[in-house]
Amino acid sequence: METVINYIGENTEMIYIIILAIFVGFVLIANIPSVLHTPLMSGANAMSGVIVIGAIILMGKTDPTETFKLCLGTIAVILGTFNVVGGFAVTDRMLQMFKKKPKED
Repeated sequence: METVINYIGENTEMIYIIILAIFVGFVLIANIPSVLHTPLMSGANAMSGVIVIGAIILMGKTDPTETFKLCLGTIAVILGTFNVVGGFAVTDRMLQMFKKKPKED
């Protein structure tokens, strides 16, 4: 617990930047027109894929005795994978709405 408190104390500016990025991202996403949601989601899926690959690479280079870092990496891989799979499922479902239905004779 002491190491977590020390980490937060040493990286306060980084934590503030992450919190600010979350708020800015939320405001930007909330104000985007509906027409742009599908391309935006595809871009977000690509970024999540990069995050998953980066987390896997960092986990591979982490010392096996550092369980905290390995746990954070595992959580990043799991959440990033959920985001990619869910995002592509939603994007595919949205694109299905734009396809023309075949005419029945």
